[in-house]
Amino acid sequence: MGIYDRPYYRDERSGSWFSGRSVVVNLILLNVAVYVAQFLFDGRQEQLSSALSLHADLLQKPWQIYQLFTYGFAHDPKSVAHIAFNMFGLWLFGTDLEGIYGRAEFLRIYLAAILIAGLAWFGIEAVNGGQNVLLGASGGVMGLMALYVLHFPRRVFYIWGILPLPAWALGGLYVLMDVTGFMNPGSSNVANIAHLAGMAFGLAYYQTGMNLGRLVPRRLSDLSKVFRYRPKLKIHDPEQDARDLNTQVDEILEKISRQGESSLTKAERRTLEEASRRYQRRRN
Repeated sequence: MGIYDRPYYRDERSGSWFSGRSVVVNLILLNVAVYVAQFLFDGRQEQLSSALSLHADLLQKPWQIYQLFTYGFAHDPKSVAHIAFNMFGLWLFGTDLEGIYGRAEFLRIYLAAILIAGLAWFGIEAVNGGQNVLLGASGGVMGLMALYVLHFPRRVFYIWGILPLPAWALGGLYVLMDVTGFMNPGSSNVANIAHLAGMAFGLAYYQTGMNLGRLVPRRLSDLSKVFRYRPKLKIHDPEQDARDLNTQVDEILEKISRQGESSLTKAERRTLEEASRRYQRRRN
């Protein structure tokens, strides 16, 4: 079984809501639809934008916890540039990442980045007693940018179509701007801490080799495995041992695809050697 035949890299088309379109395209369409709804139905009090935005007083209104996600799909209805730049970034960085991680895992990465960015912003606002609101996809987009830079550090972008800039330099420039903005609060309306938290999540995701799909049970019945009684007597089961070894090999191959063979530990190399020996014995 090749690396790209494994479920982690499989293109999930059948029986899904994606309807043949990429997740990136669906997310862009959803953001644009929300933006149009805000523009048409907000009114003077901007009720829809307020309902979707993340508020600093969330602890006093816990029933609005949904805002930790919805803020990432709402944008300033008075600024076309706000949504335009975010959707361009989503397309620019997200397209290749969706090809690497697959549709379902890419969506989980994006939503997790939005959640982490929102929580970081809310934490800072709560500590400082702020009364601001947060809206926009930039926290999620910055998470994708960090992950993209780690995968393609030497890919070149042309600023204004003229100035060549490698991806690692572009990422570093954004980090510098957000750190500077965070150290000078009030200098702009940019949620720098949300950007930094999104980028930190992208970095952590890449460095740890995590797979968010493992945190989501494929079936609700799988939840029973968490509470199932396991006897202390361990019975040798060759078939189960083989399945466990295959699972370890899958995880190691995923790590190689992300970080390279040089990142393997001695224990992981021994696991691959043992799997190779067993495969040779089965062939003989």
